[in-house]
Amino acid sequence: MALLESQVLDTAQHVLVCRNKDCEKNCQFYCNPCHKPICEQCRDEHQKSPNTKNHEVVPYPERNRQLPVEKCRDHPTKDLDILCDQCNVPLCSKCSTIPAHKGHSFTDLEIIYTEKSAACHQENNKIEAYFIPTARDLRNEIKIEATNIKTIMDDIRSSMRDEGKSLKRLVDEVTSDNTEQVNKMEESLREMLQSQDKTYQDYISYLEDFVTKFHGYLSFTPLKNNPIIFPLTELFKIQPIPETIKPVPPNFTAGHYSKEDVAKLVGRIAIPDTKPENRKIKPMETASTQLKPTSKQTKHEREKSDVKQTLSLSSSVTKVREYTVPGVDSVYHISLGKSGRLWVSDRSGNLVQTDLQGNQLQKIQTRGELEGYHTVIQNGDLIYTDKENKVGEGKVTRYNNTGKEIQNIQRNSTYQELYSNPHYITENINGDIIVSDLQKEAVVVVNKSGHHRFSFTGQGSTFYPKGVCTDLLGHILVCDIYSDTVHLLDQDGQFMCLLLTEVVKDPRSVCVDDENNLIVGQSNTNTVTVYKYLQ
Repeated sequence: MALLESQVLDTAQHVLVCRNKDCEKNCQFYCNPCHKPICEQCRDEHQKSPNTKNHEVVPYPERNRQLPVEKCRDHPTKDLDILCDQCNVPLCSKCSTIPAHKGHSFTDLEIIYTEKSAACHQENNKIEAYFIPTARDLRNEIKIEATNIKTIMDDIRSSMRDEGKSLKRLVDEVTSDNTEQVNKMEESLREMLQSQDKTYQDYISYLEDFVTKFHGYLSFTPLKNNPIIFPLTELFKIQPIPETIKPVPPNFTAGHYSKEDVAKLVGRIAIPDTKPENRKIKPMETASTQLKPTSKQTKHEREKSDVKQTLSLSSSVTKVREYTVPGVDSVYHISLGKSGRLWVSDRSGNLVQTDLQGNQLQKIQTRGELEGYHTVIQNGDLIYTDKENKVGEGKVTRYNNTGKEIQNIQRNSTYQELYSNPHYITENINGDIIVSDLQKEAVVVVNKSGHHRFSFTGQGSTFYPKGVCTDLLGHILVCDIYSDTVHLLDQDGQFMCLLLTEVVKDPRSVCVDDENNLIVGQSNTNTVTVYKYLQ
């Protein structure tokens, strides 16, 4: 059943009309016992009929879910429609009479199904409103922390490299000093050895001279005056061999160090002895408290809720008033401000504020053109885009109140592009984000988590959606410049009716004022028209 509902939501092309025979009016109500959507007139007749006057008739969005049809296994002609409270099994009415269930109590299965469906929707809303956004916030926190961790690690790596370079410079300096000392020692020892070498060289020359003399004496023939016949004491007086010392070279004692010693010198990495903190998960109560309005807002919301309970779709659209907006040549987008004041823009970038009588209050020159580029936020401030260049891709981006980007919506669950040329955007009462896309010829709706709910592509072969807005009942109103009408959808994308047929030409912009009237602007005139379509 859930799958079928999902499929209906994705297509969202069903015309919501009264199911009474020969009646094709717009459906606004639902008879729970009959499981039939009905119009206002048929509701009145339904409640007057003796056969159905006690039936529960509710507004269509508040209807009971129809129980899926499933035949009883033991009684194939009967549908499962009750639950045995004791056995907790679905049964048909005939099963309740068999001995196995004698004396047991039974509950209408449709009541249980409706309650459980409501509980599922409630849990689903809780998931989409709290769990998914909170988990996404935690993911964003992790992404920021991952970036910070990388920065910290890069700083540590840089410091380590600097320490290594510093130590290497010191090692190079010490090595250079030691090398220079060794060079000086070598030079000193070499000078000493060279001096000793010269000493022995001179001594050898001295001895060679003696040998030469002795040879001369022996070869001298005349004995007269030959020194050899004289005492030889003086002749044999040879100088002793000079004594020299051996060089003592230095020793090198290698440094005794380990990797641990080096680690101490360059620093070490240490993990702080700190217990990791648990991430702060925003409690659900806090999430709801943050959304709790002020007492003034509570009163306003209460008034809106009271009005909502009495509002319904009117059987006809009535023109209330119209007025001309000075300072613009057309009305391409309308934003509703406080006290019913409007901000209106045209194709030339003129952005004008006007009161309910059409008097110009302010004018701003912007770079806006054919799209809906401005809005008024809750405190009454105007915000608008003042573009230089168009973004090359279609997407929706959500920002928080400080301007920080918190969500990007661009693709569906199958990674297909959701948008091609988004022009106008609004938010529904259930948090859905609604975008009109001219190139896709569709109104694309995603929930607050960014998951695609449905796309509405009009009722005919061609659909050119422009301005889009929602009302207090969650209706979606969208301009179609091809058929010159305004399409009215319920918040699940089911087509309800066409508004303003053969009334306006080229409707470009819509909004709903504080009195629940529809304000329509057109591209061919600077006149704004106000219509009543709810009662």
